[in-house]
Amino acid sequence: HAQLRESGGDSVQAGGSLRLSCSASGYLYSANCVAWFRQAPGKEREGVAYIFAGIPNYAESVKGRFTIAQFENTISLQMHNLKPEDTGTYFCASSRSLCSGLDGRTYTAWGRGTQVTVSL
Repeated sequence: HAQLRESGGDSVQAGGSLRLSCSASGYLYSANCVAWFRQAPGKEREGVAYIFAGIPNYAESVKGRFTIAQFENTISLQMHNLKPEDTGTYFCASSRSLCSGLDGRTYTAWGRGTQVTVSL
């Protein structure tokens, strides 16, 4: 069990950068599955990135632009070269058992989300 809370969301112009942080109530082992998801207006939630056993994986749409990292009780998402299509509410999540990667079904702890808006 973990309690998660996101921070760092903001409104930026295309090409800008943001760093999202997710604070957990306790230490998150590298073997745990931790992830970032997002939901754009009018769209379903999608997986952005996850890290399991120290290995990061990314959605094709953010590969090369975003970096996920886990350090002790914090999950971060460094975002560069932001695009309008990156706009949405970003959620962090964790799983203590199975890891479904960019599919959210196995995640048992979720934050409330932080808003990212990228303008033209």
